[in-house]
Amino acid sequence: MNYYTENQLVNFKQEKFFFIEVEEKNEVFEITLNRTSKKNAIHPQMLNELAFALQYAQSTKKVRVLVLRAKGDVFCSGSDLSAMQGKVDKHNSSIGKPSKEILLVNLWTGFSKPSLAIVEGNVYAGGYLFLACCTYVVADNSLKFSLPETKRGIFPMQVMGVLMRVIQPRVLLDWCIRGYEIAANKAEDWGLISRAVDKNEIESVANDWIKEVIENSPSAISLGMEAYKNIVDDEKNQKYLKSMLDKVINTKDAREGLQAFKEKRAPKWDW
Repeated sequence: MNYYTENQLVNFKQEKFFFIEVEEKNEVFEITLNRTSKKNAIHPQMLNELAFALQYAQSTKKVRVLVLRAKGDVFCSGSDLSAMQGKVDKHNSSIGKPSKEILLVNLWTGFSKPSLAIVEGNVYAGGYLFLACCTYVVADNSLKFSLPETKRGIFPMQVMGVLMRVIQPRVLLDWCIRGYEIAANKAEDWGLISRAVDKNEIESVANDWIKEVIENSPSAISLGMEAYKNIVDDEKNQKYLKSMLDKVINTKDAREGLQAFKEKRAPKWDW
């Protein structure tokens, strides 16, 4: 996690964020996704802001816990494909370009502090990467979760790779293949989320978790998480899965699936 220099991080509190909101208080660093007009889809400048904020939180001993939440009715819908092709929102973000390319799937690589995701909106595509990479996930128990990519002629390659950290592989593969919807309580049983609770209980559950973490040894937790990250983070596998995703996106089935979705009809697969 060396996208920005120490000199840049020193001026963190003077920087201006546009697509996320940040707050540091009582050893907790909070990031809020705030691109509601695009369902909190991640585009390059938003990714730069997230990387800058995460690197800052990792670098300072004033932060013990990171909290991730989102505004709007969608927590995150993954990468913004149109933005990746050069269509970027106007903004006045002051976060500069990183020293190397940032991939959404590798965003959390090197971050070794406890993190909590508060999920109160739907999750799609690459948005699941946040759920898989956070230490603990509290979600509204009225939410439904699905991976409908195969219905669009695509396969959730990189999402599958990361979700293998938290979901039993056979269960995960079946979910990726069939793309069905599951309720929050089943998502909890699978390990996709840690707790499914009533919406009015989310903050209380989150605060209890934060309190327990902060009461424990920061050095022990940091070293333990560093060891865990070194075991599970595999950039080589993610590069392979990205190449496979690119391959499936360029198939006739992918084009037909996306067109059928837009036209609200059943796809006609060309096998």
